[in-house]
Amino acid sequence: MQRRQFIKSAVGVGIGLAVGSAVWNSIPSGESPLTLAAARDALARVIADNRASAGQWSLAMVFEHMAQSIEYSMLGYPEHKPAWFKATIGAGVFALFSEKGRMKHNLAEAIPGAPALSGTDVTVQYQRLQAAIDAFEQYEGELQPHFAYGQLSKAQYVQAHVMHIFNHLKDVV
Repeated sequence: MQRRQFIKSAVGVGIGLAVGSAVWNSIPSGESPLTLAAARDALARVIADNRASAGQWSLAMVFEHMAQSIEYSMLGYPEHKPAWFKATIGAGVFALFSEKGRMKHNLAEAIPGAPALSGTDVTVQYQRLQAAIDAFEQYEGELQPHFAYGQLSKAQYVQAHVMHIFNHLKDVV
């Protein structure tokens, strides 16, 4: 029986390494600096160029989703993955994204437990996103754990938020 368990474990580890390697290689390195200033510049270009979302969400919904994420880092996310997930898979995924300087995720997946996106006026949601970035930059309180990555420092949250913004902007044309 121990031999069977060993073989299953070895196969599981091998599959995990293969999947991890495939994911690692499928994410190109980021080109933009991971700063809130760089994110603001990219967002301003979207507005100035009157661009639109090519994805499932409208541009207003994308901005609203980004604002929610930044706000929740200060206020607390409505729902969390299990602690074991955040301590293992979540932390590992964040480390991978951080190392690459870029994230890749489902661009139409809402934050768990967040209110449905309203999709109201693009200008209103852009202003909300800018206000969330301002509030985050000035925030001196304790940041709340990320729903999937767990506890992040302010510098790590800057990375997470900027990578999140840049990932969503890949769907904006």
